[in-house]
Amino acid sequence: MVNDKESIFSLDGQNLRFTFILVCSLFLLWAVCNGMIDVMDKHFQEELHLSKSQSAWVQFAHYLGYFLMSMPAGVLATKLGYKRGIIMGLTIVAIGGFWFIPATHINSLVHEGSVSETTAFVGFLAGVCVIATGLTFLETIANPYTTVLGPKRWAATRINLAQSCNGAGWIIGPPIGGLFFYGKDALGNNTGSQTLYIPYVTVAIISLMIAAVFYFANVPDIKMEDDYHLDEAAPGASHSIWSHPHFVLAVAAQFFYVAAQAGIFSFFINYMTSELPAIPASWASAAFFHDWVEPGKTGILSLSDKGAANLASLAFGCFLLGRITGSGLMRKYSAHKILGLYAVLNVLLTLLVFFKIGWISVICVFLSYFFMSIMFPTIFALGIYGLGARAKKASAFIVMAIMGGAILPKLMGYVADKYDMSRGFIVPMFCFVFVAYYGLNWSKFSKAESLQGVRMH
Repeated sequence: MVNDKESIFSLDGQNLRFTFILVCSLFLLWAVCNGMIDVMDKHFQEELHLSKSQSAWVQFAHYLGYFLMSMPAGVLATKLGYKRGIIMGLTIVAIGGFWFIPATHINSLVHEGSVSETTAFVGFLAGVCVIATGLTFLETIANPYTTVLGPKRWAATRINLAQSCNGAGWIIGPPIGGLFFYGKDALGNNTGSQTLYIPYVTVAIISLMIAAVFYFANVPDIKMEDDYHLDEAAPGASHSIWSHPHFVLAVAAQFFYVAAQAGIFSFFINYMTSELPAIPASWASAAFFHDWVEPGKTGILSLSDKGAANLASLAFGCFLLGRITGSGLMRKYSAHKILGLYAVLNVLLTLLVFFKIGWISVICVFLSYFFMSIMFPTIFALGIYGLGARAKKASAFIVMAIMGGAILPKLMGYVADKYDMSRGFIVPMFCFVFVAYYGLNWSKFSKAESLQGVRMH
């Protein structure tokens, strides 16, 4: 008997481990991009004098790219296949990355008075949107592809393992963003507006290199199993993916999850720089924390923007740990039950942040990252389960649901502007309520005990 570790990447006698590793590089790439986006808001708040709600246009542009390209990406993925679809996505990401060079030049004209701050902001948002359209191709293709690179019963485990690379990328992204967005010169002036393009041009070059590897690599086009007989002309069988509630509600659950994730990720720096209790004065003299703290308005030490960006890596470390441990748990327990449990725990954690209980609330923010970790890939795997060749089309709709990340952060920013950053956490709390509802009831929606088999009548 073949053990689990040997067979998780084997299908019909093929060892697909290398293909899986290659696809994982895509997860790492788009996570680095997302990680940099998540620390960009505070930069624009200070550089272009924006409110929290206004700076959330960064997330709007990012997720708008996903929304606009999800359906075209799904259609093209079906026609082009996995390999050519991935290469197209990487090429678009590269174009968006190179756009940051002229966008940075436009921004430099603000100080000369020849260009308005709004025009400069729109220039950067255009680059963010183009990169997001490329990432849409990658996510629409890579997420379902990981579920077919081995036995069906470990589909959720594989997608969570791949998403662990996503977690690693999110650890790398914030300090890279902090280095280039919040850097200072010898006189203490912020140099972020001059160096913001550097990490994005680097992403563009790396994207082209990965595209070249995919061009020469063996990337088999594997068909997903058709458990619901969508591809057959069986009497009485429904051929629409919208007739399956486990898919329909996955789209809604993904909308609310990404809304919660985008809000918490986007305003992490704002929370850490404004809501932390008093920081010990000894931290200012410690070499490790020297650039992390600065005197606040009342003379009390507070976390600097750069320090908060670096601290975001610790939060994403919790995120990665959650992904890794969650992947292990899903080899023993039903994926939908773990999803429901983690969502319930995040409802409680965000509620504690809302109540502002000192360092307990701060710890709850980090724990929320841990319990968010498995949600996106697990909702994805549960949503496309058993849909056969239509999984690519279903995948496009689930990716389109990422639009939640464009809308809800603005509401969270509005609440934070009106009250404070802690109160803003009431918005993701309600989002997690719906995710919990979906996870705990998935078995009823799908008529399946778990991802291992469908209980058809």
